[in-house]
Amino acid sequence: MFKHTKMLQHPAKPDRPDPLFAKKMQEILGGQFGEISVAMQYLFQGWNTRGNEKYKDLLMDTATEELGHVEMIATMIARLLEDAPLDQQEKAAEDPVIGSILGGMNPHHAIVSGLGAMPESSTGVPWSGGYIVASGNLLADFRANLNAESQGVCRSHACLK
Repeated sequence: MFKHTKMLQHPAKPDRPDPLFAKKMQEILGGQFGEISVAMQYLFQGWNTRGNEKYKDLLMDTATEELGHVEMIATMIARLLEDAPLDQQEKAAEDPVIGSILGGMNPHHAIVSGLGAMPESSTGVPWSGGYIVASGNLLADFRANLNAESQGVCRSHACLK
């Protein structure tokens, strides 16, 4: 069971609309090593852990933390896309695909998601359960978690440059 608290871990309030940065953040959210992947990886590892409750609890607590990250990043993406300047909105209204591409925006944000976050990478590749590792071998799974977290940090730093 999960309980939702109507408060983000971090305010996630951008200074101004920035569709290009929102596109970059899609990778942090829905990419192979994004927050959706690590949250699901921890959840399935926890659900599949038998006989060792302290490790199961650790995995489930970490998964819950990661779900908070998913919410925070999805909220930030939506906020980066709202209130875009009127001239950008008018161009997009004329031709959403061309307007979004020329503006550096992810076309899916303009066409598919109603200017919100999607469970996909920055290039529009849908998130896949194939990204997660939940082998049942705790040592191997923890090593996979280290890799996923390390890759996620590298991608986050690249997006923030």
